Amino acid sequence: MDFSGQVAIVTGAGRGLGRAHALAFARAGAKVVVNDLAGSDGDPAAAVAAEILAAGGEAVANGASVTDRAAVDAMVAETLERWGRIDILVNNAGILRDRSFGKLTEADMRDVIDVHLMGAFHCTQAVWETMRAQAYGRIVMTTSASGLFGNFGQANYGAAKLALVGLMQTLSIEGARYGIRVNAIAPSAATRMTQDILTEDVLAAMTPERVSPAVLFLASRDAPTRCIMTAGAGGFEIAEIGMTQGIMVTGDPTGFADIIARRFDEIADRTDAIVPANAMEPPMHQMAKFAQTA
Repeated sequence: MDFSGQVAIVTGAGRGLGRAHALAFARAGAKVVVNDLAGSDGDPAAAVAAEILAAGGEAVANGASVTDRAAVDAMVAETLERWGRIDILVNNAGILRDRSFGKLTEADMRDVIDVHLMGAFHCTQAVWETMRAQAYGRIVMTTSASGLFGNFGQANYGAAKLALVGLMQTLSIEGARYGIRVNAIAPSAATRMTQDILTEDVLAAMTPERVSPAVLFLASRDAPTRCIMTAGAGGFEIAEIGMTQGIMVTGDPTGFADIIARRFDEIADRTDAIVPANAMEPPMHQMAKFAQTA
């Protein structure tokens, strides 16, 4: 992978996955905006930027909160003033507020959605017109197995993470004509967010550095678009949102519920399942089946 001459913004890049992504882009030749919040334990973004500079790369630290649209806009403006373009955005910033659903507060829900979903919205929209104007852009959303498949105690996190897939699906369609490709990474790694969840031997194998290669690929010149890639411990897979062939029922619709119940296993059969390219394909699939029975 060669990112020479390209500019990448990585949010939440002071630690964990974001730090690994930022370092990987810098090693591959990109100029990197290392975005993360400073706190009582120091300025992690500045530390990562310094690490890149010490290795001979180009980087700048930025402390904008992804929940603050004005600060995000300023980050983008400063990047353009400094380097003249933005080629890559990795929406990595995130937080956890894990609780079982019955104990989940509205603040827990809003805080997680504000950082993961709204943060990605702010950052993506802030770079969108720049990428359209230069007819090139690569955006990587960070989803999660919790959003794709569910996980106890993470209703807020899972909802926000699956929402990012929905955002990716639409933006990949809207960005296609402008050379903008949008993908999602579902990482499994040992970070501050997972250190209390995974065992020590598993944590040792699941380093952030084993996820970052997938992010580089999804942000590369030859990247696909509308791809959900899972990555962890050196394993890489594709997750898909698809639909089965299903059945077509005719006649009086008042009896359809009973037919669905009797034929549910047939409806759920994944043989020849399809992955729709857009929201129009499911109804078109249904209408095609209807036409065959007419």
